[in-house]
Amino acid sequence: MATQVYSLAISAEATLDLHSLNNEGGEGNQIATRIVNVVGEDGRLHQVNAISGDMYKHIQAEHLQRIAKQRGLSLCKGCEEFNANRILADAEFIASFDKKTSDRDVVDKLLGKCVQDDMEGILITANSKALGRKSVVEFGWVAGIPEQVRTESYFHVKYVADSGKLGENTGKDASNLGQNIFHRPASSGNYAIVITLEAARIGFNDIRQEYPVDDQSRRARYGAMMESLLYTFLQPNGAMRNTQHPHLVNLKGTVAFSTDVVPAPTVSPLNSQYQKQLTRIAKSLNDLRGGEVVQLREFDSLGEFAEILTDLTLKGEPYKLNYGK
Repeated sequence: MATQVYSLAISAEATLDLHSLNNEGGEGNQIATRIVNVVGEDGRLHQVNAISGDMYKHIQAEHLQRIAKQRGLSLCKGCEEFNANRILADAEFIASFDKKTSDRDVVDKLLGKCVQDDMEGILITANSKALGRKSVVEFGWVAGIPEQVRTESYFHVKYVADSGKLGENTGKDASNLGQNIFHRPASSGNYAIVITLEAARIGFNDIRQEYPVDDQSRRARYGAMMESLLYTFLQPNGAMRNTQHPHLVNLKGTVAFSTDVVPAPTVSPLNSQYQKQLTRIAKSLNDLRGGEVVQLREFDSLGEFAEILTDLTLKGEPYKLNYGK
């Protein structure tokens, strides 16, 4: 019998070396690194470099779209092309409702139309609507752990020999020739990661409180989502990977999941005692509910993490709510 997963949470600590996933732009010939303020477990403010949760969610959504296309799961026209507007770029969907159509009917249409918009969320603004579909997966900032991260800037130069007077007499464009000096950052250290997945909401209409999507489709969507989460760690796409592909040295943490209407707990690895805290929280919740409704799976490597997510993908299925019954 498959394990029904109501919710899932990942609390992980990743060791990433020599990456530039946390860039936020440039000024002149200097590329800027995203810096944030966090309160450490010592109760003091610390400045650390960080990777936006938006970037990690974009990575996950890209993997999900490829899996969905490969498996023939339902995608709207926008998501088939990985258009940033997603279902709002689907003329057929936009024509299927007007401002008089009830919000719950519009959400039904969306859920039946597209796996990506169901699970990644979307704000429908067409036809005088302002209707939000909340994402079932949530990513926190990938924040550097205080005193365990550092960013350094490296000098780079591009030089094209014998550029001479190419642009003066030949009529050819001489831009981007000659010597270009710039400074490129690289960050290394230990980073805290928190991710949550509301598996029970896959295919669920929050307004109608029912599932317009059948059980088989929900299981297929759950499998695609879980696989895309794994691939997010295996291949963290992002800025400047052509020459600064991240060195993922290690990944350790805890996967928590619940099999009843109890949120899977997460504690940030910004707290060095996060795994002990998760163990105590899980015990308390299980005592409260009178059974083992919250389970924890600890891992000390990317390999163990892959095994846990694979097991939950193959042996699990999304919990089915019955609020509307």
